[in-house]
Formats: sequence, C-alpha cells, structure tokens
Amino acid sequence: MSQRILSAYDWFLIIGVIASNVIYSILTGTLDVTGSVAAVSGVLCVVLVAKGSIWNYAFGIVNVSLYAWISYKAALYGDAGLNAFYYVPMQFIGWWQWRKRGAAVSESEADGNGVQVKARRFSWMQRAVLAAGCAIAVVAVGFILKHLGDPQPFKDSTTTVLSVVAQALMALAFMEQWALWIITNIVSVVMWCICVARGEAHAGVMVIMWTFYLLNSINGFRVWLRLSNSSSDKDR
Repeated sequence: MSQRILSAYDWFLIIGVIASNVIYSILTGTLDVTGSVAAVSGVLCVVLVAKGSIWNYAFGIVNVSLYAWISYKAALYGDAGLNAFYYVPMQFIGWWQWRKRGAAVSESEADGNGVQVKARRFSWMQRAVLAAGCAIAVVAVGFILKHLGDPQPFKDSTTTVLSVVAQALMALAFMEQWALWIITNIVSVVMWCICVARGEAHAGVMVIMWTFYLLNSINGFRVWLRLSNSSSDKDR
C-alpha cells in the first residue's frame, strides 16, 4: 500500500480527537473553539509528520499559533514562548529542509514513496551526548522558570527544552526526534491534567490533544525507525 494513504491507525487518531472534543463539549456544556481547532490541527500535523509528509507544516502553523496563546493564558510561559518564537518560524524552516531531503509537495513530484522525507539517525555516541545535553538544559531552564513564577517550572522546562531539540531534529529528519516527543507528550499530559484541576481555560481539550500526540509519537517512532533503515540502505 502506498505510504501516501493514511492507515487505519491514522484515521483512528484523527477521528478520535474530533470525537473526544465533541464529547468533551457536550459533557462540560461549553464550546471551546480555540482549543478544539488547536487540538485537531495538531493531531493532523503529527499524523502527517509520522507519515513523512511535508504537508504537516501547513497544519503545524495553525496549531502552534493557537497553542502559544492558550499556554500564555495558562501562565505556562515556557510553552508559550517556545511556540510563538520558535515553533512558528521552524514551520517554514522545516518545510525548506524537508524539500531539500526529498519530500514532495504535489502528486506530480512524487515517485513511488518519494512523497516521504528521507529519514536518518544518530550514532550511539551522538545519542549519549544528546541525552546529557538535554538533561542539563532541562534543569537550568527549570530554575529560570521557577524564578519567573512558573507554577510548574520543571515540567514546563522539560517540555520546552525537549520540544526545542525535537523540533530541530524533526526539521533535519532525524529519527531520534520521536524519543524526545514521547517524553514531551507524557509530561505534557501530566502538566495539563494539573491545569484541569486548577480550572484553567482550554485545559481539558489540551489533555485530549496531548494524549493523541502521545499515541501518534509511539507510532511515529515505529514508522521512522523503518524509514531511517530504508534511507541508510539506499545510501550504501
């Protein structure tokens, strides 16, 4: 089956996040348009990332812009700054980088699986350096956010730092991005659950969004492991 066709699991994620937002709206008696659009566009984005499709960036720009505003209102300043000043410009940088690495924009450009970006991977030594650098940065940023009054400084710093690194690895098409996304998504689910308990606006929808992100990141790790293997074989 062509990689351009969404799998049953992809449709489960897309339909699931839409249905979850509808159910949440019915149960709470509220219609969170901003949160729902952010959640649905975000899931569409990450599903397309996992497929290796360059069109993830079209949905990404919508998601990160809305999420920056939602995070700012919830006083999660690390996430707000991350999305507004890093994720937004990285959508354009990522598009450019993926074009360079073979991701097609139109059907006429695609040749077989050429619609997909050519994935690559780190060596074990590079992974060790990456892990150590991330750990040091998480602690340092956590103390900064604590000083600034962030209510969840070290959770916020974990999602902020790992997301910065993972987004860069995503733009450069490295498979290791998915390990960082998995950790980021787990911490984000916990962080927004705490926001739900505090009564923050949009928090319930954000829990739904990050839960589906987590499910997709696990699938993305599996898919990109295969993509990076295929690219390595072709480069030999």
